[in-house]
Amino acid sequence: MARILAIDFGKVRTGLAVTDELKIIASGLTTVATKEVIDYLKDYTAKHEVELFLVGEPKQMDYTPSESESLILPFIGRLKHAFPEMPIKRVDERFTSKMAAQTMIDSGLKKKQRKNKALLDEISATIILQSYLYNL
Repeated sequence: MARILAIDFGKVRTGLAVTDELKIIASGLTTVATKEVIDYLKDYTAKHEVELFLVGEPKQMDYTPSESESLILPFIGRLKHAFPEMPIKRVDERFTSKMAAQTMIDSGLKKKQRKNKALLDEISATIILQSYLYNL
């Protein structure tokens, strides 16, 4: 059975999360340097069956695209070129960074550990994936 992989794209780092094969549980996968994310995904999909990429869609409070959307659209173009057969869906990612930060606090991480931006990006990708699974 195939997995769903969520992508929280960032200018410097990109957080990744993946489901289990039954698509029940969303788990953080890793955070990758954005310039290396396509290569990482090629390697990952060669080893694991993935049926769908979810890419976070940053929006303003009034549902208009945020400024970072201009960075994400070229990435999606590269993703489509690298994986022409893979479906790509967008998921509203408003508040995921705040939710990820709160998750880090709630889990008892010390202040120094909460400054780990890579972990924040991975948790954000997991939240994007969880919200998609919840709305299935």
